[in-house]
Amino acid sequence: MKHCPLILICDDDPNVHESIGLYLDAEGYEHISAYDGEQALKLVEERQPDLMILDLMMPRMSGIDVCRTIRLTKTLPIIMLTAKSEEIDRILGLELGADDYIVKPFSPREVLARIKAVLRRFSEKAPEDKSIIRFPHLEINLSNYQVKACEQVVPFTPKEVEILHMLASHAGQVFSREQILSHVWGYDFFGDTRTVDTHIKRIRQKLPQEGVPWALKTVYGVGYKFEVNT
Repeated sequence: MKHCPLILICDDDPNVHESIGLYLDAEGYEHISAYDGEQALKLVEERQPDLMILDLMMPRMSGIDVCRTIRLTKTLPIIMLTAKSEEIDRILGLELGADDYIVKPFSPREVLARIKAVLRRFSEKAPEDKSIIRFPHLEINLSNYQVKACEQVVPFTPKEVEILHMLASHAGQVFSREQILSHVWGYDFFGDTRTVDTHIKRIRQKLPQEGVPWALKTVYGVGYKFEVNT
């Protein structure tokens, strides 16, 4: 039997639940609702949804805190909703591991298209996710989205793991910001290349800079590469 995706809608506005719910019903998706951040976390544990639509401004616990908490243990796909259009809000959500964002007001049809795109990307990555890449003092495991550096588990967001895995699995090859966006977020991601710079900066901050035979290098005017010293 074909799996029917379960979508968790997290927003304090009942109109958002109604409008998105109608489109999900028409598409044959199941959906459940949370109206505050604490309820959202409870439903994530109880119902194990396939994707979460998460409003940035939630009562009792903000969408940012919900996203941060989920990313400590789960790779659940998250699409952030925000009423703000400033770049910092979008970057902040993506830094914490959101897979896409949508600025209010939005079309429910657009939300449905984004849901399909994110679910498709996760489905397509399934075979690759079983791969483990190892270098001296570094292990990147996409089956559980875990990174170990010098035998210690380092807390990474899913997107940071995917970027590091992409670069490390093609050691020495230079990737442009656009290529990284396309590979990690998908061709239909409506983001800014500065998102990549932000993620690379955070990855570097978490990895050792000395005493290891590898490094994330910036190739000015081009992009980034994972360089291994032999």
